[in-house]
Amino acid sequence: MNPGQRLRWLIGCIALGAALQAGARDVLIHAGTLIDGSGAAPRHRVSIVIHDDKIVGVDDGFGEPAAAQIVDLSQATVMPGFIDCHVHVNSKLPTRTNATEDWLTHSDIDRAFDAAVFAKQMLHQGFTSVRDVGGGDESVALRNAIDAGKIEGPRLWVSLEALGPTGGHADPLGALDAQLSHPGWDNGLVNTPDQARLRVREHKRRGANLIKIVASGGIASSGDDPRQQLMTNDEMRTVVDTAHSLGMKVAAHIYPAGTIENAVRAGVDSIEHGSFASAETFALMKTRGTYLVPTLSVFEVYYAAARDHPELLRPGTAQKELDNDLLPKRNLALAVKSGVKIAFGSDLGEGDHTMEFGLMIANGMTPMQAIVAATGSAADLIGAGERIGSIQKGRYADIVAVAGDPLTDTTAFGRVRFVMKGGEVYRDR
Repeated sequence: MNPGQRLRWLIGCIALGAALQAGARDVLIHAGTLIDGSGAAPRHRVSIVIHDDKIVGVDDGFGEPAAAQIVDLSQATVMPGFIDCHVHVNSKLPTRTNATEDWLTHSDIDRAFDAAVFAKQMLHQGFTSVRDVGGGDESVALRNAIDAGKIEGPRLWVSLEALGPTGGHADPLGALDAQLSHPGWDNGLVNTPDQARLRVREHKRRGANLIKIVASGGIASSGDDPRQQLMTNDEMRTVVDTAHSLGMKVAAHIYPAGTIENAVRAGVDSIEHGSFASAETFALMKTRGTYLVPTLSVFEVYYAAARDHPELLRPGTAQKELDNDLLPKRNLALAVKSGVKIAFGSDLGEGDHTMEFGLMIANGMTPMQAIVAATGSAADLIGAGERIGSIQKGRYADIVAVAGDPLTDTTAFGRVRFVMKGGEVYRDR
């Protein structure tokens, strides 16, 4: 950007800020390059017309209507706001605190304040919508506070506690002293189909937008095996039938191929992780239209923690991380080749969520496929494709701009310079 262009940018931004303060709600964005979230080829020199919180036009050329405030992104690549379909908004990185100590010495109120900080960070990284898959009442309160404009953060879809059996990946007691107890630790426990039906209805009553199940063991949890199916097929079918009857989708944490196939036949909407899936598994998912959310970032982060700081992880989990965390990268290429639908998910709270782009691209996806996974496909998985995930007329004005060309330079995803959510600017550099 030359000095003249930089000056025009600054003048436009100052004018935009003043206009928004004064209540003006007509904005025109000049996009140098537009990637609209549909997978179509990029367009150049495009005007995005915004009224209030919605996009009302996407036109060729740089128009300059007198009534609109102009935002000059003519030197940037403009995309829809990113969507992360698998986050834990209150989750800390495993490299700065002992997981068990932190769990036992912090309350849900502490975690709510952490979540508020991490949610703001996500928004400023360009994530205007996220799906929290495994929190408590604090996640509902955070969503409502963001919607009410009390704090900054992305739009939130929340599952509340993941549903799974006693002793499984979602059992908070894990390998702790069995005499310990805490109100709420049983909120996600499911050991029969009838209990599964009740838990789904309770979650709906408490404010959940979707349901998450943990059908297999996990890696970052103590005392369970990620290669074993822990929920019964009847329990999974009951969760899916009940959730779908209430208008909620079901995300399924699963690693082994056989369990994935059982869950897909039960009707889940997405497989989270899917690390040990086979070509046959992905073929079934493609036939059924089931999404894969690969979550490569969490494996990258936890593998490094297990290698460098195993003492910070939950008891008995470091070796599980070392044994399993390199497999998802290899498997992503198989998933891409199969043609299964893929949506973006990092499985992070604190940390850089944009790292998922680079990992997806390095392990089998094209840059455009990764962008669609984080925009149009993610919106479709959430069930909000008519409102978010693309830059077109009628969608929310959720807009991100990066310096450089993300189709040729994956580091561009980490250089977010502009973030707008619902017509309101939250970051402008």
